[in-house]
Amino acid sequence: MSNIPVLISDLAVILIAAGLVTLLFKWLKQPVVLGYIVAGLLAGPAVKSLPTVADPANIQIWADIGVIFLLFAMGLEFSFKKLMNVGGTAGIAAITIVVGMMTAGYVTGMLLGWTPMDSLFLGGMLSMSSTAIVYKAFEDMGLREQRFAGVVLGILVVEDLVGVVLMVLLSTFAVSKSVEGMEMMNSILKLGAFLLFWSVMGIFLIPTFLSKTRKLLNDETLLIVSLGLCLGMVLVATKSGFSSALGAFVMGSLLAETLEAEKIERIVKPVKNLFGAIFFVSVGMMIVPSMLVQYMVPILILTLLVLVGQVIFSSFGILLSGQPLKVAIQSGFSLTQVGEFAFIIASLGVTLKVTDDFLYPIVVAVSVITTFFTPYMIRLAEPAYNFLDKHLPASWKVFLDRYTSGSNTIRHKSAWNRLLKSLLRIVATYTVLSVFFIVIFFQYAAPFILEHIPGIRGAVLCLVIILTLISPFLRAIIMKKNHSREFQQLWKDNKYNRGPLVSLIVVRIMLCINIVMFIVARLFNVALGIGLAIAIAVVLIVVFSKRLKKHSILLERRFLRNLSEREIEQERQSPIKQRFVNSLLLRNLHMARFDVSQDSISVGKTLKELNFRQKYGISVVSIIRGEKRVNIPGGEERLFPFDKVIVVGTDRELEAFRENINEKNQQYKEKLEKNPKGDVIMEQFIIERGSNLISRTIYQSGIRDKAACLVIGIERGNESIMNPSPDTIFEEGDVVWIVGEKNKLVCLSEGKLIK
Repeated sequence: MSNIPVLISDLAVILIAAGLVTLLFKWLKQPVVLGYIVAGLLAGPAVKSLPTVADPANIQIWADIGVIFLLFAMGLEFSFKKLMNVGGTAGIAAITIVVGMMTAGYVTGMLLGWTPMDSLFLGGMLSMSSTAIVYKAFEDMGLREQRFAGVVLGILVVEDLVGVVLMVLLSTFAVSKSVEGMEMMNSILKLGAFLLFWSVMGIFLIPTFLSKTRKLLNDETLLIVSLGLCLGMVLVATKSGFSSALGAFVMGSLLAETLEAEKIERIVKPVKNLFGAIFFVSVGMMIVPSMLVQYMVPILILTLLVLVGQVIFSSFGILLSGQPLKVAIQSGFSLTQVGEFAFIIASLGVTLKVTDDFLYPIVVAVSVITTFFTPYMIRLAEPAYNFLDKHLPASWKVFLDRYTSGSNTIRHKSAWNRLLKSLLRIVATYTVLSVFFIVIFFQYAAPFILEHIPGIRGAVLCLVIILTLISPFLRAIIMKKNHSREFQQLWKDNKYNRGPLVSLIVVRIMLCINIVMFIVARLFNVALGIGLAIAIAVVLIVVFSKRLKKHSILLERRFLRNLSEREIEQERQSPIKQRFVNSLLLRNLHMARFDVSQDSISVGKTLKELNFRQKYGISVVSIIRGEKRVNIPGGEERLFPFDKVIVVGTDRELEAFRENINEKNQQYKEKLEKNPKGDVIMEQFIIERGSNLISRTIYQSGIRDKAACLVIGIERGNESIMNPSPDTIFEEGDVVWIVGEKNKLVCLSEGKLIK
């Protein structure tokens, strides 16, 4: 044992503790994530009587990897397209929660007699819910397919993005004792530019790469490539000043747009489960019982503040965004915990030496306690909604119904509005891409080129390379939407529109000229007039070059094809079109998927026998079987292991269906364990005088159908009949070789199974 590295022995302690405790929690029918936290308490330094972890720092590294893979898996489930679908809801709710909880945390800290800096950092810590814990709780409780789960995950993603900005704001305030507006704005712009650049580049490059290498990608190579891409983006994110979790989520979201997304999700799941377990165990290891006793009153106050405050601010923010009351209540009760981002903010305060030592353990304790309450708060959402629905005044219900239905109505937009929004999106996107390429080129490529090709020749080569790279973007900035329907409509409708329309083109041309002038000024020491002349010449070439136009169109088509590849494939295979799915959501109906396991009680049964519609009120709309898809299956369609069954129903119907199926599967497993099938063996017996097998064929004997046994040979005198045909007749004295389960072979030889 002395030769085993501490890291391995610590990992053994963690996994053994996690395995034993989670088995207990599964038996108690409690969420597994709570078992991991208890296992962390037992394996941590708090419990001296049991084997404990020798070096918690090493375990923290494993835990960090766990967070990375948890958020990577979440990105695979929740792509940027899904975030855009709930973007308004997620943004409004997240901002409401952060502002509300920061204010409540600051006021509570001041009332407890803490310093303003401690109170400010406390508010920041309490405003962040846990993405990893909520995701795991939804997975364990089978809620990921419900409508509110998508809203909650969207809010958590926006909270993580807001958390990055919040860290910069708190750092600036802690150092300068004042809020630097420009510093915060720079952080927000930097974050937005990072997400925009890597989203565009990732969608352009990654699906193309996977498409070109698809024939070489089996499960093993796809796993390695996916994890490599994930950790590569983690490196890029950390080098850019962002969290590793953000990088993992971004890469998961990019891979979610590919055709291989479901396959990647399946093969990454074991890795995510392993490291995720270590992360949750590490959270439990942070519990210090003596600290809990010393600061019991503040911990209880802050715990109550998180549980009540998150419900209030989350539900209000989600209602404000236009979601129904039930979704708002369910979402609010799901966000009642302090997340792992709080630990990062707490560490920041300790590093900057602006917070007291007691703040970190208090927040850890509040985080652990609220994590314990998370599954129970999620279960409490339904009774809370029923209570509110019963006691809410009728006038309030009418107002909420009108407000939520009104927010979901499609509003007609003017041509100017549509044109300006499109141009803003296009100009911002391609400007960010151009700037990123220029920054990366001047940071890495240009020094290398100028070192090996000094002087004017190297500068000219650099100019040609960077202009070649960004020329498609410059052309898009100038030319996009100039021939669109909105542009033409405005041009024809009113002659007074023509001046502003021309001005929009001129402004974009000036922007591109300034970008080119910056590059020229960086590479050459020339006069302003010469630089302007070069920039104008470049822009004219960009606008009138037919070859560049063709190349730009091809690039854009490839990007749009990659972006919509998975969506188009799903729409093609889907039995119900996406627009109808969206309308189902407004009626509290939605589509969900459940997988048929190998030992499921549903295996081998027809849909008519299972009768899901009559028992649970749900409808089976599709069965996915490998590459095959059976849409609107008939009653005679059977279910097989690993089938993915797509059903439609309400939240209540789907939940009842899932619970009932899980319960029946568990009963079926217990029945098999009590009455296990015997091993298949080979035996022989002799057909003696008076046997009821004499003069019967193998088929007539019913050996295969009634006894589930197989005749593989008959010895008759000096003759051996191998693999006899079903019409072979048994004779007295035959030695029959047969394969089957032992108990059935014994009964067969005694004539009990054959009449």
